[in-house]
Amino acid sequence: MGRLHRSPSASQSCFAAGFGCNSDPLRTIPRSQMRFTSGCNHPSFTLPWRTLLPYLVALHLLELGSAQSTVVAPSLRVTAIVGQDVELRCHLSPCKDVRNSDIRWIQLRSSRIVHHYQNGLDLDQMEEYKGRTELLRDGLSDGNLDLRIIAVSSSDSGLYSCVVQDDDGYAEAVVNLEVSDPFSQIVHPWKVALAVVVTILVGSSVIIVFLCRKKVVQSRELKGKDAALAELPAILGVCTANLKILASKLMKQMEKLEIQNSVLEKRYENTEELAADLEEHLAEKDLSTADLKLLAAKLVEQREAVEEWDSQLRKQYEKLGSCAANLKTQLKKLENEIEEVEKHLKKIGIRAPNLRLHMAELVDQVEAVENRKSEWKRYLTNIGLRAAELKKNVAELKKRIGALETKELEKPSKEQD
Repeated sequence: MGRLHRSPSASQSCFAAGFGCNSDPLRTIPRSQMRFTSGCNHPSFTLPWRTLLPYLVALHLLELGSAQSTVVAPSLRVTAIVGQDVELRCHLSPCKDVRNSDIRWIQLRSSRIVHHYQNGLDLDQMEEYKGRTELLRDGLSDGNLDLRIIAVSSSDSGLYSCVVQDDDGYAEAVVNLEVSDPFSQIVHPWKVALAVVVTILVGSSVIIVFLCRKKVVQSRELKGKDAALAELPAILGVCTANLKILASKLMKQMEKLEIQNSVLEKRYENTEELAADLEEHLAEKDLSTADLKLLAAKLVEQREAVEEWDSQLRKQYEKLGSCAANLKTQLKKLENEIEEVEKHLKKIGIRAPNLRLHMAELVDQVEAVENRKSEWKRYLTNIGLRAAELKKNVAELKKRIGALETKELEKPSKEQD
């Protein structure tokens, strides 16, 4: 708020002219000079009492001249948002018509005129506020000095001085305007630093939480893998034991097949010997038909035995093949499990050479079974070929026996003739 500084009035000038600038209207009057009788025109009315009235009038005029008008502004700052219209309010106290006064609104930051009003006209103003300010003239008669700013911006924030000047003097007051932009706030260095620090702290906390969770997950996975590794030796031991049992069974079957093969070879040799004897007897023609039939029956019996042994050998060969295939699949599974175990052990820095040793032993056993299997395949093919030859020999022998029987039947008829 400001005070209106008044110039000396006409009454004060008269007072100065009548009494002098150095005269004191309130000086002490002696009691002896204050004598008077009834009536103003009485001769006893002395001079000091007659001159007291002008002193009192001058004192009253001085009191009236000392009364000063002030500009009242709101104590709180005026707030607005970017793009809004805002009114800066001020008024004179006591109220007074200011339509013929000089009113100026000044931006204190730049000390330039925002709006200038004088005797009903708007005068020059700073370029940034042209077309954006309006002095509300409806309230000028009541002493209102309100200024409207249209579409405020962030640069309009600051202090504004409202100055009124007329013939009696001038007065001024200051209004604080604060314009806020919700979308683009004024960036302060400390706010930027605080935002950077908060961002770094939040980012580091997120990274720390992520790493902790990852570590917890990895520890859980490692615990699970350790538990699986702890169980894996037992599983591998069971698999190895099963494979060893299966390999031993296969070896036993191979031994049985070898025994049966040797027996079959002996019988086949006997059959061949019988066939050779039969051929020899037939060549010599010394045997009778009954002997030939007996030899042929033995040969057929041995052929049937050979065929039966051949079928049994084929069945056992098929069993051996299925067991070998099962052994191969189990060996493949075991090899995959061993590779996974070795990878995991390599990650945690542990070596397990025993697994590879067991694996090598099992592979050797499987290879031995495969070799035996191929040998048995050759044996079976040989036995099949021999059985076919034996069957052929039996058929030829039957033909010869039939021919001999016909010859024997023809002999009595010739003798009778």
